[in-house]
Amino acid sequence: MAKQIVECIPNFSEARKPEIVQAIAASISNIKDVQVLDQHSDLDHNRTVITFVGTKEAVEIAAFDSIKTAASLIDLNQHSGEHPRIGATDVVPFVPISSVSMEECIEMAHRVAKRVATELNIPVYLYEDAAQNPDRKNLENIRKGQFEGLKQEILTNPKRQPDYGPSQLGPAGATVIGARSPLIAFNVYLTTDEVEIAQKIARTIRFSNGGLRFVKGMGVLVEGRAQVSMNLTNFRKTPIAQVIEMIRREAQRYGVGIHHSELVGLIPQEALDDAAIWYLQLDQFEKNQILENRLADLALNQSAQSVPEPSFLNQIASGSPTPGGGSAAAYAGAMAAALVCMVSRVTLGKKKYAEVESQMLTLIDQTEPMRQFLEQCVQKDAAVFENFMQARRLPKETPQQGSVRDQAIIEASYQAALVPLSVADTSLQVLGRALIALQIGNANAISDAATAAALCQAAITGAAHNVRINLIGLEEQEKAVQMLNQIKQIETQSLELQSKVPEIIKERSL
Repeated sequence: MAKQIVECIPNFSEARKPEIVQAIAASISNIKDVQVLDQHSDLDHNRTVITFVGTKEAVEIAAFDSIKTAASLIDLNQHSGEHPRIGATDVVPFVPISSVSMEECIEMAHRVAKRVATELNIPVYLYEDAAQNPDRKNLENIRKGQFEGLKQEILTNPKRQPDYGPSQLGPAGATVIGARSPLIAFNVYLTTDEVEIAQKIARTIRFSNGGLRFVKGMGVLVEGRAQVSMNLTNFRKTPIAQVIEMIRREAQRYGVGIHHSELVGLIPQEALDDAAIWYLQLDQFEKNQILENRLADLALNQSAQSVPEPSFLNQIASGSPTPGGGSAAAYAGAMAAALVCMVSRVTLGKKKYAEVESQMLTLIDQTEPMRQFLEQCVQKDAAVFENFMQARRLPKETPQQGSVRDQAIIEASYQAALVPLSVADTSLQVLGRALIALQIGNANAISDAATAAALCQAAITGAAHNVRINLIGLEEQEKAVQMLNQIKQIETQSLELQSKVPEIIKERSL
């Protein structure tokens, strides 16, 4: 399975004080499992863009830490620059790269937004795919009036209230957090210092004024030269070559040309391939004609020919005693939790279910850790059984050895019972959340939520069998009595919850 990778590209309102930029960059690079790919500072914009990637958990931590660092070092009341901004950390997008969905990035945006608002007391607006308000999908709508204008409007205008956090701006301003697809930050410099020409060209090419569909742009003066500063939000549907040629044509109308262009951050290889194909007029060109692509395909094919690890089902079907029923019960519980998360995610972003969106996000936040725990129990159950078998193999030739062996078996038995007990308890919690998903989640996913409930019941029943079998011979001991009573209570509660499923399905199907 490919490693999960998320990209984050925070924009900070500082470029002229290297010590501040370095401190912010360090707050990111110091986080384990995070890799900084690029750092771009523009003195005229007085803005730094840092691109980094990593696991979901690591990227969330790095994003928050960088926002916290920037808030402690940047005072927007003392800031000036060509680029629009409303915050010390102006915008923080999360981008799915590998084995991560857009829905997961939206959840990341909400979690970081809540934490920034709660712990740092900074107003947060959600944008792009994470936007809760359609008017805030576009970043320029949120940044209207910049820091100075928002500082006044947030106090009185209900439409400018943040999604999270206080309704007033401090020195760190506000932060915009969201999730989006990969974009290209691309600037074109003109052979003139007349910024009005760049502004006219930007108005012509950007979509908001009737220009190219996936282009956002503005005209600014940078290093004494007029610049068309752009974000290309979908390079596949609006190729970079088309953008540059439209700018070239518009510039000729004003008697100027293109001096040079620059990238801010990174660009997908595919975008450069498309530009090369377009300019070179390579008819019938195939991507596998690129040497590096062929070499990558070769390496992938060689990797695919290696012997894969047996699947979980194959492991269960083998002649080995592990993994066994306890692991299967944990796996059933993990599948149930995964289904609850899925139902929640297919509910998010739907106008019909806007009122329950916050509940769905909470459901995901609560259930995802349960899924991970149950998935870990798949291996834990096999491991504790192996420990039990090792205890049984201990020598027993002498009374002392026999006593040591008996005590080791008892301890191993408790450990072997404790894992499925935890599986049953966690699966009961998942069952409760499956009912919530069944009651208020997307009606098109009713059967998925019901399946989650059924899997929870299977997990609890299977785990209960494993608890009891591992405690045979210990039923009179106080610790065993407590565990047996607990598993009985879990079974009773699960049956009560399970009995509600048919009624809920009937009500929602009418």
